[in-house]
Amino acid sequence: MTSPRVGAASSRLGASTLLTIVILALAWFVGFASRLFAIVRFESIIHEFDPWFNYRATHHMVQHGFYKFLNWFDERAWYPLGRIVGGTVYPGLMVTSGLIHWILDSLNFHVHIREVCVFLAPTFSGLTAIATYFLTKELWSPGAGLFAACFIAISPGYTSRSVAGSYDNEGIAIFALQFTYFLWVKSLKTGSIMWASLCALSYFYMVSAWGGYVFIINLIPLHALALIVMGKN
Repeated sequence: MTSPRVGAASSRLGASTLLTIVILALAWFVGFASRLFAIVRFESIIHEFDPWFNYRATHHMVQHGFYKFLNWFDERAWYPLGRIVGGTVYPGLMVTSGLIHWILDSLNFHVHIREVCVFLAPTFSGLTAIATYFLTKELWSPGAGLFAACFIAISPGYTSRSVAGSYDNEGIAIFALQFTYFLWVKSLKTGSIMWASLCALSYFYMVSAWGGYVFIINLIPLHALALIVMGKN
């Protein structure tokens, strides 16, 4: 028979878990919805120069396959020189959109690849809020994690790089960066090979998606060196 004290503790834990899920769901929704004003006021369209090139590259990959995408010479870019796409882009952005498009097609949700590209950054902004929660939870507390998730969901600097239609690398790379940090801290705290392997995979995904990966390449080894010097290896 369960004692009243154990039952009350279990009830409080359940309520706390439910509240956390609700707050994170709201943070995801606010982060997603606050980035849709461009298409609500105008239309669903890719805007800015780099997002247009990224969209064209993604469209080419979906139509012709990944191998031809890597070997594609785009004579319309960097005119009149042209551009060897495979060696001059971070393909993580295109592969992510192509994979989502393929999954939706497999589930009989047939949408144009342009719509996937338009809504990719707002969708990942919500995931960034969740990744920030887990990172801050590991570094401080669950309460601080919820505050951090809510703050990054509406951060003006991040919003400007992840609005609907701004199909650029930062749209997914900020999520990958936060998630890599979380997995790095988690693997250090637990010493688990599983978490370390997930961190390596997330690290690889981030490197494939954004040139800003150099910040992580510098900080993680410096942190590892500091731990060795402090004798905490």
